[in-house]
Amino acid sequence: MSTEPGSSVFTFDTTHHAMWAEDVAREQAIAAEVVPAPPEGGARCGAALRVSTRQKDELAAALGSEGIPYRVLDS
Repeated sequence: MSTEPGSSVFTFDTTHHAMWAEDVAREQAIAAEVVPAPPEGGARCGAALRVSTRQKDELAAALGSEGIPYRVLDS
């Protein structure tokens, strides 16, 4: 898997969703890094967000409240 130990990768179907998710993470002070989407993620978009596993639930909640669809790959 392409995730680093102790991290989760959020993948998206569109670049719009990935960019929106990055903005949401920044607004919520969630440390997210833009990385290439791993092939096993099944995403249509080439960009993904990597966060530490301790912030996974926080980012998932923030994206859910904004209505941003995503998938998560854990290390």
